[in-house]
Amino acid sequence: MKFLGRWFIGFGAFLIICGAAGYLSNPSAAKTALISGGTFGSLSCFWGCMMLRGYGWSRWAGLATTLLLLGAFSWRAWAGWKAFAMGEPKLFAASLITLMLVATLATLVELVSDLRSRSWATPPPR
Repeated sequence: MKFLGRWFIGFGAFLIICGAAGYLSNPSAAKTALISGGTFGSLSCFWGCMMLRGYGWSRWAGLATTLLLLGAFSWRAWAGWKAFAMGEPKLFAASLITLMLVATLATLVELVSDLRSRSWATPPPR
């Protein structure tokens, strides 16, 4: 679970950086990018820390968070690319959200690999 914990910490840091980049690209209209990137990035870092400590429940929490992010980023990426196709200046936002979607998919793949290789009922260390 050490690798998965480090992965989640890196994923969380990535979300925080992307949220900050989204905000800096358009501070007047992208406050939600900073809030959501910071919130879900911090939450993912927390799950990663709990995974590093060996708490099996943190994988379930990470899975739930990742699935929520997958839905949100899929919807936002689709909406961003649709707006860009209709002539709105959304190229950076759509690209950034798509990058976040790809990272979320990679995280889901890591979780599924962990599910296949380990028992999800691992008790915490004593």
